[in-house]
Parts: sequence; structure tokens; C-alpha cells
Amino acid sequence: MIWLVRHALPLIAPGVCYGALDVPADADATQQAARGLAQRLPPGVRVQSSPLLRCQQLAQALQVLRPDLRFDTEQRLREMNFGAWEGQRWDALPPEAFDAWTSDFWRYRVGDGECVADFMGRVVEVWDEAVDACLPGVPQVWLTHAGVIRAARLIASGQREVHVAADWPAAAPGYGQSWRYRVPSLWVEDAC
Repeated sequence: MIWLVRHALPLIAPGVCYGALDVPADADATQQAARGLAQRLPPGVRVQSSPLLRCQQLAQALQVLRPDLRFDTEQRLREMNFGAWEGQRWDALPPEAFDAWTSDFWRYRVGDGECVADFMGRVVEVWDEAVDACLPGVPQVWLTHAGVIRAARLIASGQREVHVAADWPAAAPGYGQSWRYRVPSLWVEDAC
């Protein structure tokens, strides 16, 4: 089983690009998410967290409630880096910037940050490691971001490249919620 948990509501204005920005999450929402998750996780789970503050807050809150679990920081679980777009309002970015990205969705370096190919490549690496660990019975929990969870969903379905922007999934769990993947082949969407 791989649990994919999205961090709690970030403390940033709606409509702002904040992929790699290290913004905190709402403390009360983080505690609520940690309590729900702590009640649902079985013993022996390995928890891996994005290094970004909003995920680290959730990891720390969960660790207080479940010190029996193993916690690690996993750099590859960070959100996509949007480079110069970070901190900008999405609706203020020039339309030609979006056109450039969508016309070369796989290789275009968004705001001179990451391209989808690099982003997906690192998520594929950590996904494959998690699946290998799950097969002998070591459940995994990722405390991560919507983009990583969307990428994981594609990877779980066998799609490891996305060349057309319209093929990128829109659905993601809400803030502080999770989706689960039962190895080897069942995706379960639920809230925590």
C-alpha cells in the first residue's frame, strides 16, 4: 500500500504559483490532517516527506502522534519547480509563456525551472522504489504535493511520459487528504 497525502492548506494567497516556494501550511489544518492520518495508518509504515515546510509540518505533527513510524525526508517528493513563475499570480503570467509550455509540455523549462520530464523522472524513481518496498509488505506514506500525487497516478496507470498538457490529470486530493494505491494494481481515492 502506498498512501499519498497532500499537505494542509498553505498560507499563501489563492491563485499564486507556489510549487517550490517554501511556504508554511495552516497549523490547525495540519494538526487535523495529522490526527486523521495517525488513526488510519497501520503499524510498520514508512513515512517519506517532501523537504518543503508545508509537508515537514505534517510529518512533525504525525511523528508526535505516531512515534512508532519511521520518518525520512525524500527530496524527490518536492513539488515541481516553476522557476521565475514562483510567487507570481497565475493569471498575471503572459499568455505566450503558457503557450510555450503547452506546445512543448514535456521538455519546456517552466519559468526556467523544471520541465515535466525531469519532474516525472524523479517521481518515477521514488515510485518504483516504493512499489518494490511494498511488494514484500512494507507500506509507504508520502507526505507531498498535488503535482507529485498527480504524477504518481499517471505512473501507477503505466504512463511515464506526458507530452500533451491536456493529458495531465486535474484531479488531486484536497489539502490534508490522501489517496491510496494498493500494490500492485488498485487505486483508491479517499479522504483522511
